Amino acid sequence: MPNVKTPHLPVIRRRFQLQLRFLYNNNICHFRPAKHINDSIMDSQSSPHGSIIFSTVGRTNYGFDIFSIKSPFSFLNSPVEHRLTDGTSVNYNGQFVDEDQTLVFVSERSGAPRIYLRRPSSQVQIEQLPTSIDSLFLDRPFLRNKRLYYISAHQQPKQVFTSSSALYSTNIEDGSKIIRLTPYCCADYSPAISQSGHLIAVASYGDRRWPTGEFHDLTTDIVVFPESDPEKRIVVCQHGGWPTWSDDSTIYFHRQADDGWWSIFRVDLPEDSPNLRADPIRVTPPGVHCFTPAAASYNSKSMIAIATRRPGKRYRHIEIFDVESHKFYSVTELLNPTTHHYNPFFSPKSSFLSYHRFQGESSSGDTTIPSLDPVISPEKGLRMLRLNGSFPSFSPSGDFIAFNHDFNANSGLKIIKSDGSKKWTLFKGRTAFCNSWSPAEPDVIFTSVGPVFDSVKATVQIARVSFNSLNLTNDDCGEIPVEIEVLTKEETGNNAFPSCSPDGKHIVFRSGRSGHKNLYIMDAVKGELEGGGIRQLTEGPWIDTMPSWSPDGKLIAFSSNRHNPDNVTCFSIYVIHPNGTGLRRIHVAGLEGSDEVDKERLNHVCFSKDCEWLLFTGNLGGVTAEPVSLPNQYQPYGDLYLVKLDGSGLRRLTCNAYENGTPAWHPSAMPMTALDKEQNVIVGDKLRGEFDDVLWMNC
Repeated sequence: MPNVKTPHLPVIRRRFQLQLRFLYNNNICHFRPAKHINDSIMDSQSSPHGSIIFSTVGRTNYGFDIFSIKSPFSFLNSPVEHRLTDGTSVNYNGQFVDEDQTLVFVSERSGAPRIYLRRPSSQVQIEQLPTSIDSLFLDRPFLRNKRLYYISAHQQPKQVFTSSSALYSTNIEDGSKIIRLTPYCCADYSPAISQSGHLIAVASYGDRRWPTGEFHDLTTDIVVFPESDPEKRIVVCQHGGWPTWSDDSTIYFHRQADDGWWSIFRVDLPEDSPNLRADPIRVTPPGVHCFTPAAASYNSKSMIAIATRRPGKRYRHIEIFDVESHKFYSVTELLNPTTHHYNPFFSPKSSFLSYHRFQGESSSGDTTIPSLDPVISPEKGLRMLRLNGSFPSFSPSGDFIAFNHDFNANSGLKIIKSDGSKKWTLFKGRTAFCNSWSPAEPDVIFTSVGPVFDSVKATVQIARVSFNSLNLTNDDCGEIPVEIEVLTKEETGNNAFPSCSPDGKHIVFRSGRSGHKNLYIMDAVKGELEGGGIRQLTEGPWIDTMPSWSPDGKLIAFSSNRHNPDNVTCFSIYVIHPNGTGLRRIHVAGLEGSDEVDKERLNHVCFSKDCEWLLFTGNLGGVTAEPVSLPNQYQPYGDLYLVKLDGSGLRRLTCNAYENGTPAWHPSAMPMTALDKEQNVIVGDKLRGEFDDVLWMNC
């Protein structure tokens, strides 16, 4: 927090008003909130156009629904689950409004996270709640006194590497009077409202700029403010996340302890002395990871629900922890031992415990993963689709898309029709990644065959895959006969990330043959073998990778750490002419020589058809939610951006808590309604809930 003294704790029960007056008079955490927020301001310039297809780590396999169990403290009785949401898209991060299990929650059924209300007694059980905000990201809603509170990321910060997540409230009767409760200089996550409804706690990152690469433990602070006067914020505890109120004077939260175990802590707000600072108390013991707590209320105040990861066990489960007896009670492992469960919450009187998990293969609702899933785009001229796979590449006409399904059981190379209605297999059983459809030959695709993201000495080959494109007009959607020609020599090590020239005659790719990963150009038919040819485009003790040839043939864009070769995690965008001249860096995050540009992690760059824009993935916006509350995301700060070739006009295309990457851009923009939804589902994969929980947590 900027220029903020570590505050004394307030009296937040009988002396509530007295302590707030004390805080106010001592100038603790003042700010001026926006009382009314209009829709986000759009760039007045003409928007780029076309279709962008991209991948999101794990997201297509989630199949989240919200479930509840009754009387979770009857430990001798076997709990019975009830599904509260309808199996459409993903549904998560709910909160109960009452004991009738009226539920407010997040769903992505409209193409972006939106907030919905489930009324158990209504004919229309699920309805979208108005927010009057044009936001790509909404999260963690709760509903009190006809006001909806939620996290939104629609107001972009003025500086890069700063999260845009902030707390807002809206009148749900008409969606009017939107109030920003977070200071403009700050980022807030994971809000919680006290039992009385008078106080709100958040995990706040303050005004700090996000340190590049850090996301396991965000080191947020627990900040409390009165609902009626959000200007008066106090830091009740440093280093804490995911707060939950037991009553108006006790907050539980999680943090990673000094011994490495994620644990639940408690901070008690003293009643009698505003000058006494209360230190947090560790509640759960080492030896088990505990996080995302939910405190029970009324007659069960000694109980908290938590998500756990236990050593030797693969799955995340919900357990009850008794803070008085220090005992754990298993809940979801008894019900679904081989399923991950996330983010528990109680009903107001703790009669019900709820959480979200994969809906199950036998449930009603979405049972098939669509091959292409429309996603809301912030640019009117751009259509955006999430692919169930990675490394898409458009055919010259834009009618088909080559992609890699995954890098394990379904490895290989496939083609899907751009309306999602048909799918073919070119080859399987071999790990392939990063595809480039020849702009000049509709029946030729280039790909990398071998392990993904391996050392310079690993054997990875560039392959030319030829097939009869007439097979793509048949109704038979099976395996297509192909001819695979390896274009690189086996002893040359790691050759990957091919990109074809617009005339189809050459391939630019990354190779580690010199001991460093640099760029090379070779013949697109013969490769570097007899009758072909190869030349080195870039040279140096750094990493040049992921090249993309411009549609006009004049430039090759790529990612490189040549400005700081010792840092193998930060990459910036460079462009060069195919003859090796004109090398220059595109400064996206800041001016040349600034600290910001050397924090860039910019990858998977490609050109617009008119060569005026670059599309890429980047870390410029920080994170939007606490990563420990989600399944595994390797880089949850990864979002899609556009920038002009001179580094101006930066625009953010995605904003969520996932890692978005490997985009492809085609100039045609088929309307969203043109997707054949029925066929798209028919050719999709069965939804099985196959995804990883966080891999960075040592279990």
